[in-house]
Amino acid sequence: TRAPDAEHVEIIVADNGKGIPADVLPKIFDPFFTTKEVGKGTGLGLSIAYKIVQAHGGQITVDSKVGTGTRFVVRLPVHPPEQAELG
Repeated sequence: TRAPDAEHVEIIVADNGKGIPADVLPKIFDPFFTTKEVGKGTGLGLSIAYKIVQAHGGQITVDSKVGTGTRFVVRLPVHPPEQAELG
């Protein structure tokens, strides 16, 4: 975690796994998108996380390199917008 400026906080999660292929990366936040076998995943996890972060006035980004790993950054405002859709 870090505070890149006075108005935001960031949570960074990284791994050194196999990475996400470039052709898959643009789809990972799409609802029901999964690379898992049929019956092994719903493809909703990252889509739900994306919507939650947006509802709080934030952003979630991903950077990945095949063979090196993946890095997610969740950036949230210290003071969320008043009309944040938190329900």
